This record gives sequence, C-alpha cells and structure tokens, in this order.
Amino acid sequence: MARRTEIPSAYYGEPRKFDPTFRGPIHNRSCTDVLCCVIFVIVILGYIALGTVAWIHGDPRKVVYPTDSNGQFCGQKGTPNAKKAILFYFNILKCASPAVLINLQCPTTQLCVSKCPDRFATYSDMQYHYRSNRSYWEYYRQFCKPGFDNPRKSVAHVLRDEDCPSMIVPSRPFLQRCFPDFITRNGTLTVGNKTAFKDVLGQTRSVTELRDAANGITSLLDTKEVGMKIIEDYASSWYWILIGLVIAMVVSLIFILLLRFTAGFLLWVIIFGVIAVVAYGIWHCYWEFITLRGKPDAEVTISDIGFQTDFSVYLELSQTWLILMISLAVIELTIILMLIFLRNRVRIAIALLKEGSRAIGYIMSTLFYPIVTFLLLAVCISYWAVTAVFLASSGDAIYKVMPTQGNCMYANLTCDPETFNKTNITKVCPGSQCTFAFYGGESLYHRYIFVLQLCNLLVFLWLVNFTIALGQCSLAGAFASYYWALKKPADIPPCPLFSSFGRAIRYHTGSLAFGSLILAVVQLIRIVLEYLDHKLKGAQNVFARFLLCCLKCCFWCLEHFIKFMNRNAYIMIALYGKNFCTSAREAFFLLMRNVVRVAVLDKVTDFLLFLGKVLIAGGVGVLAFFFFTRKIPVFQEEVPALNYYWVPLLTVIFGSYLIAHGFFSVYAMCVDTLFLCFCEDLERNDGTPGKPFFMSPGLHRILGKGDQSPKKTKG
Repeated sequence: MARRTEIPSAYYGEPRKFDPTFRGPIHNRSCTDVLCCVIFVIVILGYIALGTVAWIHGDPRKVVYPTDSNGQFCGQKGTPNAKKAILFYFNILKCASPAVLINLQCPTTQLCVSKCPDRFATYSDMQYHYRSNRSYWEYYRQFCKPGFDNPRKSVAHVLRDEDCPSMIVPSRPFLQRCFPDFITRNGTLTVGNKTAFKDVLGQTRSVTELRDAANGITSLLDTKEVGMKIIEDYASSWYWILIGLVIAMVVSLIFILLLRFTAGFLLWVIIFGVIAVVAYGIWHCYWEFITLRGKPDAEVTISDIGFQTDFSVYLELSQTWLILMISLAVIELTIILMLIFLRNRVRIAIALLKEGSRAIGYIMSTLFYPIVTFLLLAVCISYWAVTAVFLASSGDAIYKVMPTQGNCMYANLTCDPETFNKTNITKVCPGSQCTFAFYGGESLYHRYIFVLQLCNLLVFLWLVNFTIALGQCSLAGAFASYYWALKKPADIPPCPLFSSFGRAIRYHTGSLAFGSLILAVVQLIRIVLEYLDHKLKGAQNVFARFLLCCLKCCFWCLEHFIKFMNRNAYIMIALYGKNFCTSAREAFFLLMRNVVRVAVLDKVTDFLLFLGKVLIAGGVGVLAFFFFTRKIPVFQEEVPALNYYWVPLLTVIFGSYLIAHGFFSVYAMCVDTLFLCFCEDLERNDGTPGKPFFMSPGLHRILGKGDQSPKKTKG
C-alpha cells in the first residue's frame, strides 16, 4: 500500500499543546476588539439619530398618494383634495414625451378630481353647447382648475393660462389615475366606441395615439400595478399562508425531534423523498406539456409575448412547461449522481449528524434560538425599511421644466409654478410646463439624501450580519460545552446556551461587530456592482461589461469565503475568547491541518441538510399548490379569490424554506462546532488515561486517524 504523504504542520501553524486544565469554553475572559465595540455602539446611536431626523423631515404619505402639479396629495384627509382621490391629466397625449421616462412625470397639468370623465368633449364643444344648456359647463368644470368659472373665456386664453383641459376622453381610474378606457371590439382598439376623435383644434386624432401616450406613463406604473394586486392577494390569503407556515414549522420540529432518535433512517428518507418530489414535478410538467402541445394558442413562445404582469399567461404556454421539465430533470440527475459518487461520504456525514442529534438532545433550548434571531432580524429589517421610506419622502416640493420637445435648453431646470408663465421659457419652449418633479431641498441634509440612504443600507447589513454572528457564537459556545464534557451529560454545565449568549454579549461584541463589518462592506460593494450592471445593460462597451462581470464574480467568491471564515472564527471565539483576527487565523490553520476532513464534512453535511429543507418546502409547496388551484375538493369553497395564485404559493414555499433553514441551521452550527472541537481534541490529546479524548468512541471511529488510536502505557 502506498504511503500517504502528510503536509508538515509548519505550513499551517503548530498544533495546540496539551493543557491538562482545559475543560471546554474558557470562562475567565477579557473584552476583545474594544475599539470596534465602541465604534459599533456609536454607529448604532448615530443610526437612531438618522432615523429620528428622517422621521422629522419625511412624510410617507408622499409615497402613497398621487400628487398634482402643485405638489398636493390627491385623496389626503384634511385637505381640499380629501374627496378627490384620482389624478387627471389635462392632455394625456403629452405623456408620450420622452420626459415621462426621464422625470417620472407627464409634462402636462395634473389635477386631482373625484371621478374620471365618461365622454368625449372639447372645450370648443362645451362653449358651443353651453349657449343652450348650462349643464355642459357644470360637467366640464369638474376637470378645470379650482376657482375657474368663466365658460365664455376664449379657447386661446384658456389654453394659454391652463385653466381647463383642451379635451376630455372617456377614462377609468387605474392606480388612482385617469387613463383612457380602452376596449377591443372585433380586434379593433376603441375608446367610447370610437376609433378616432377630434381635438380642440378640429384635427382628427387616432385612438392609437391615446394608447401610445398612456403607455408612456403606464409603463412606469406596471410595477406598482403588480404590487397593488400582490397586496390584495396577501390581504385575502394571509390566513391560509399563516396556516401553511405553521404546518412547515410543525413538520420541521417533528423532523428535528425524529433526528434525535432515527437520524440515519430519517436522512435517507429525506434523500429519497426529495428525489420523489422532483420526480413528481417532472411528471406534472410533462403532463401539462402534452396537454398544451396540440393547442394553437399554446405554441406561442415566451419571447413572443414578452413581459406580462399576469404570470398565469406563461402557464398557458407549452414552452414554459418544457423549460421547467428540463430544469427539474437536470436537478434530479445531479442529485442522483452526487449520491452515487459521494455515497461513502454521505454515510460519514449521516453518522456525524447522529452525533449532532445527541448534542441537541441534551441542549434542547438551542432549537428555539432561531426565534430570537428571527425577532432581531425583523426589528432590523423594519427599522431599515421605515427609515428608507422617510428618507425618500423628505423635503419640499421641487418643480422642473418639462418640455414637450427634446431640444429645449431649459429642460429639467428648477422653476416656480407661480411665476412660470411670466418667464420667457414658454416662448422659447412652447408647450412646456412647470410640473412637480419630486421632494427635495437645498439644505445640507437634502443634498446628501443619497449618501444617507447608502449609510442606512450599510448599517442595516452590519446589524443583520451581527445578529447572525451573535447566534452562531452563542450556539457554538453551547455545543462546545457539550463536547468538552468528559462525562456526558453529567459534566455539561447548567444553562449552556444562556451562559454562552451572555459571554458573547459581555466580552465579544467588538469581535462579532468586526467580522460583521467586513462582510457588510463586501455585500454593499456587491449591491453597488449589481446596480451598475443593471444600469449598463444597454451599454455597447463590451470591455466594461466584461470587467463588471469579473468583479461581480470575484466579490461573490469573496463574500462566501468571508462567511465561511467568520463562522469558524466565531466558534474559536466562543471556545477560547480571543479577538477576531487571532481566532480567524487559528481556525484557518486548524482547518488546513485537517483539510481532507473538511472536504468530507462541510459540503456533504450542508448538502444533506439542504435536501431536508427542500423536502419540507417542496412538500408544503405541493400541498399549497393543490389548495390555491382548487384541486382539493374538500376545500374548494374555502379558497379565496386571487389575482395571482402564485403569490401565496411562493410565499408559503419561501417561508417554509426559511423556517426549515432556521431549524436546520442549528444542526449545521452543531456539526461545525463539533468538528472544530474534534480537531482540537485530536491535537491536544492522544487517548491515554493521562490525556483522554473528549470525543465519543463513535465520533472517533468516524473521523479519527488510524495512527492516533489510544496508546498503551508501559507498566
């Protein structure tokens, strides 16, 4: 047999020397990374101050209500527009201007109204019919500026002073805005049963011009439309979503408890269960594909229909099911091949998870720690979102010159709506408007709103990573207490999780904040790169796109490496109480001295736990799919009416995965902690009565070296 070549330990640091007094996590500690702790506390205080300032200056109603040309909210209680919740455009045809996409506003006067017009009419028609019937003016004046009551004023002067719209068209409210009421009759687009109409100048205009103009502004509202429908779906299905998540939580808890007693059997059930669920998905996609293949409407490709807000349209295409079927088949084949080639390592990982089950069985409180992490993360996310909204809605109304033509020299300049008509801008750029653009200001605070948003994001990422780090360090300390108990469970200290949590907060807040800050900075850079990539999608510079792609790839790898190192550094911090850099270095060298075992342990155990998460999420997802698509006869009457059934379905699947991840993350942390403690145990002890192993015989049999069996002492 060929002799195995060992890498000298000098390359990866010297193994730790034997310490007869070492009995697990050190209790006599001192504070680590104090400077970073002080900075962290100062940043939190500054973050609270930022939220307070944003709350003082911001107004979230600016995000909810549409705004007229004077910057006043439509439908806001306590204002003259309280009963006028709909935004009306004086000349919807101007919304086809490129300024719509640049300024997110239509370059025409915008007015709050109580209802949309329901007929075609021009100001000239109104004046003609007003002579015989004054009701024409009473109806038309609803869409004129408040206080204007002079129907005899000439058309030219009315249009010059923007007192009334030049024409109105049959409209309906859409996202609190009046848009032409388009109806397709026999394949022809109509508005009010007309395909053409005359404007105030007597020119014949096509309905398609209205459609093109409306598309200019509705393209900006598609996302909001989908969002509103999604909110409606959540409002009508939240009860059933909650039931699905509770089912996922109960199933996850049952899985964890069963792993305590039948780890080997249950893990194999998970493996074959995932294979069965994916196989069912393949069969269902194949059945849908065969059913739709013969239908003419189903042969349209996804590229032909483009982006649709109603995602159920894609499910009516045979190509969609073909793509899903191929994707699931590739996933199924990958899982099967991995199990075939890694079958020995899978058995080792299962045995290691059995040892982890015993540790969790003695410290059951660790199963409920993810609830603490969830609550802390909920606070961080809520505070960040509220602060971001208040920052975005800070400031006073800013008005910009919005021309109808693209060559206006005054375009996008700040203007004053009260004095705009007295300037020469309307002469140089005919048809231009001084329209509300956004909320801002000239103060130092308003100038740096974007920087403050970046700071808000960075601190948010820092706090999220710190919360996760605190949980990892606390769990690591608890499981290390289990491992280094020579006689289990007699030597396990009381309340190991609470004691570990207290040590992490009292002594190592600075170290946890240091590691979290490094990760947060890398994540912020990745977010900025993703933003730049989104902005450069239409760019022709191939080199810039290639460089950006390389940077994204490098920072993705860097982020995952830092996560791996931080996780192991926190374990060493929980064990020895040293600062972050020292702990990270010692963890790295320890892993490198056991690199073969790391290759066996890390990815294979993660793979098995991932399959468990997929099985729980997939099983609950299949149940939710049958429920929300009314395929369970007993509950057909209970299913709420939905715009998109995939909204609650994806929420249940994603939420179930997160719940399962919360429970299984305890197992992952347990396995990683036991592994590092095992490596430390091998280097400290040799199994003799004077230096006994703290590991169980089963764990030594699984991962122990053959040449490190207990030595016989000479009599």
